[in-house]
Amino acid sequence: MTTLNNAPVAAILDGLLDADRSWRLDIPGIDSLSTEERQRLMQSKTEYRGFYGLLKDAPLAVSRETGTLLYMLARSIGAQTIVEFGTSFGVSTLHLAAALRDNGGGRLITTEFEPSKVTRAKANLVAAGLADLVEFREGDALATLADDVPEAIDMLLLDGAKGLYPDILKLVEGQLRPGALIIADNADHSPDYLARVRTANGGYLSVPFGPDVELSMRVG
Repeated sequence: MTTLNNAPVAAILDGLLDADRSWRLDIPGIDSLSTEERQRLMQSKTEYRGFYGLLKDAPLAVSRETGTLLYMLARSIGAQTIVEFGTSFGVSTLHLAAALRDNGGGRLITTEFEPSKVTRAKANLVAAGLADLVEFREGDALATLADDVPEAIDMLLLDGAKGLYPDILKLVEGQLRPGALIIADNADHSPDYLARVRTANGGYLSVPFGPDVELSMRVG
């Protein structure tokens, strides 16, 4: 048995993932936007705070399958230091923290600019008994990850504003150890990021993993 499949973590995740499946995008300010405008705002490097601020009550969680993948990858490489861009309500955070617990401990730095989501995620991690493994940084990741980042990062999860994926990668790139794994959720919404990690001899090996996840490994 693993921390992931045991109480209280399993029950908390079940509740969060059920809520994620049931929420609807009929949110004032969002429901009136065309598909094209939503796509533009999702990829914007300048308007992301307003767009995602409208989604402050939306779970925006990774899928159950992606969460399990995160746990498996973190366990398989014996990760001890993980950075997460985009906490939301803490679904991915719970999977990663459970992996750290089962790896014998470690540190997960997670960053989220929406204060109400930080509050919810902290409560979920406390209820799961995993809060001691997680450092929450509230604010824009371009600032919260600009300094005081561990010297050797084993794993990076990108699941925040899609337009910032290349910028966040660049911000922590120097601390990614050789063999570090980078998982980008909904990576198809960040073409610049995909171009970066798929560039030949660019320092990464990268493959699409499932319909919306890009899995990369630092080799340089």
